[in-house]
Amino acid sequence: MHSKGRALDNIYIERVWQTVKYENIYLNNYETLKKLRNGLSNYFEFYKKKRFHQSLNYIMA
Repeated sequence: MHSKGRALDNIYIERVWQTVKYENIYLNNYETLKKLRNGLSNYFEFYKKKRFHQSLNYIMA
């Protein structure tokens, strides 16, 4: 991040967190911090290896 208030510095990470929230956190309603950590770990593994991505024309990564 280069300077305070620069919207473009944060755009990519904000998009990733929006995806994480809508595809995982809001759907699972984790009850404990431990379950949240495990769920996010599993989700990021899925995100990196199995999720279809628009930038790849929805071909599995």
